[in-house]
Amino acid sequence: MLKLLLWCLLFVLCWPLAIAALVLYPIVWLLLLPFRIVGIAVDGALEFVSAVFMLPVRVLRAI
Repeated sequence: MLKLLLWCLLFVLCWPLAIAALVLYPIVWLLLLPFRIVGIAVDGALEFVSAVFMLPVRVLRAI
C-alpha cells in the first residue's frame, strides 16, 4: 500500500518519471530474477553444508 501511495505522490509531482518507473519496474524485476534464484540456491547449499557439519554434534547431544 505504501508503494502505491508513493507512486501516486510521484505521479502528482512528476508524471513522466512516474510513468517511466511504472514501465521499467517489471523489466528491472525480470533482470534481477536470476540473481534471486542464484541466491536461493546458494542459501540452500550453505544450509546443507551447515547441516552436514552439525550432524555429529546433534548425534552426540542425543546420546
